[in-house]
Formats: sequence, C-alpha cells, structure tokens
Amino acid sequence: MVLILGASGGLGSAIAEIFLARGHRTALTFRRPSSVIDDLATRWNTMSRSYQLDLGDADACTHVVDAVVSDFGELHTLVYAAGPNVPMLHLSKVSPAQFRDQMLSDAVAFFNAVQPSLPHLRAAHGNIVAVTTAATSRYPVRDGLSAGPKGAVEAVVRAIAAEEGRFGVRANSVGPGMLTSGMAERLISSGELNERSLDVARANIPLHRFGDATDIAEAVYFLASDRAGFISGQKLNVDGGYST
Repeated sequence: MVLILGASGGLGSAIAEIFLARGHRTALTFRRPSSVIDDLATRWNTMSRSYQLDLGDADACTHVVDAVVSDFGELHTLVYAAGPNVPMLHLSKVSPAQFRDQMLSDAVAFFNAVQPSLPHLRAAHGNIVAVTTAATSRYPVRDGLSAGPKGAVEAVVRAIAAEEGRFGVRANSVGPGMLTSGMAERLISSGELNERSLDVARANIPLHRFGDATDIAEAVYFLASDRAGFISGQKLNVDGGYST
C-alpha cells in the first residue's frame, strides 16, 4: 500500500488519484481539512483512508505511520509530496530565521516521516519517492528558499538509497519544473510570477511550455513501480528539458 504525505495539495492529490485509479490502497495525509481530501475519500472510500498530520511533529509522524500500518497491514511506498508555500526571494533578502523555518518545514519534516517508516519499508522491500524541484539541477534566481531545503531532501534520499538498499529498499526523487499546478500555480495567482517572468521561464524550457500535475504523478508512479526495480538513488527531472 501507499502512503502519500501532502495529499491535499495540487501535486499530492494528482499522485493520489493515479495510485487509487490503478488499484492501490492508499493512505492520504493532510495538514488542514480540505475539500480535496473529502472528495478523494468519498470517491475512493473502499481504497483509501485519510489522516490529519503536521509533518513538523515527529511524534505525530510516528503515530500516523503506525496507524497506517495497523489499518492497512503494511507500508510499501512512501511518497513525499508535501511542502510549504515558498516565496520567491533573493537570498540576500532572506533572514536566517526564515531559512531555518523553511528547512524545518521541508527537509526536517521529510525525515520526521521517513525515520519511522523505514522498518516497515524494509519488511515490504518497499520504496520512497520524494517530490523535490528541478531547481537543484539548474538554479533559477530567487528560488533559494525552495532549492536549499529540497536539496537537503535529495541528499537524504541518496543516503537512504545507499544505506537501505541491502534491505531491498529503494529511494528516488522527482524534480518538477514549471507547472500550471501546485506551487507554481500559487506563485502565478499571487502575482509573484508576472507575465514577463512567465515568458522568460518558457523561453528557458526547450519544450517552450509548462507541465502539469499529471506529468509529475506519472513520474512518481513509475519510480514507485516494479518497472523501476533497479533504479535507486536517482532524481528524475520533469521539466521540459529545463535542466538539460
């Protein structure tokens, strides 16, 4: 079965939809009550269960992981699709406290859920897929608050792949580029990315267009599947060629 962290977000819900539609029992976590979670739970009530979780609370993460294993009998795939809203700022404008908070709410939050999951993933010869960012491969200006913590997540993913492979556990990440959904959608709607910025972004993408949540969900599903059974410690950028 699959545990999706951050299933109420644009990317998390698209990932959940694909796993559920393809017959996988799926646990969904959310930080705040959401109509997205309500809709998924209603349509997939026999295949899914939802759990409220603040990933910043390590004890709560352990409790939810244990509850998921108790409810479903196992944990095979852990998908990290959570992440705070990240403002686009030059690092010179970012305070140490702001950067620390971002690390806590992303990189530390990821580890809070990974650590109690590892014994169960070992038992299932399972895997982890973390949704990060293409910005760790090719840096766009003003994205340090995202790229820094996500880079830490990717380092942990590689460490897990190196240390846990002997137990049959795989770990990989997916790096989204510019999308019409998820965090990019929030940045566009808030005006942090204006039309000029969007035109520049398109010009830097060889395919000259943005992706969407389904593009990311398909990549996550592939890496979690048996078809990727000999892939571990890798990052798959889904960015239209931006990081080439």
